[in-house]
Amino acid sequence: MTIPSKAPRLVLASASPRRLDLLRQIGIVPDAVDPADLDETPLRDEPPPQHALRLAGEKASCVAARHPDSWILAADTVVACGRRILPKAEREEEARRCLTLLSGRRHRVLGGIVLLVPTGDGHRRFERMVRTDVTFKVLDAAETNAYIDSGEWQGKAGGYAIQGRAAALVRWIGGSYSNVVGLALHEVAGMLHGAGFPIR
Repeated sequence: MTIPSKAPRLVLASASPRRLDLLRQIGIVPDAVDPADLDETPLRDEPPPQHALRLAGEKASCVAARHPDSWILAADTVVACGRRILPKAEREEEARRCLTLLSGRRHRVLGGIVLLVPTGDGHRRFERMVRTDVTFKVLDAAETNAYIDSGEWQGKAGGYAIQGRAAALVRWIGGSYSNVVGLALHEVAGMLHGAGFPIR
């Protein structure tokens, strides 16, 4: 008699409800959600892609210490204009500065993804960097004020949420839409499948 192997346990190392919703959209339901509490301040002269991957890796490692036998999925999303990393807007003035900077310009949304797979004596690391280019229309004062009044910008990288009212502000997008929302689904599904995680 063959005893079936135990299904792997997946932990999402994120406090973002958007990432959880995105995973569920493609039929992946983590067994647990365990966010890491980290200082997300960029290091001196740290390029945006390295910043996103570093934070994703630190989140994964922090949570893996609490779940040594589980698969750990972590991600970080960075909105960047050139080498400038835009904040996760918490105050109205931050959001307004972001929208002013993004108005009429192309910017990058960088998604760092790290998957840790248990090996019995640690974890094997897989990582991906996903880039999406986004161009905003030129915003007038009324459009900026209306978006600020919506409150959707709170806690969002770059001061906007593309899945909400900001969709009307986006003139062009090149690359993964779900990466801008918070998690590049094509890449995540490929990483999990390639590492042997059973995706139904």
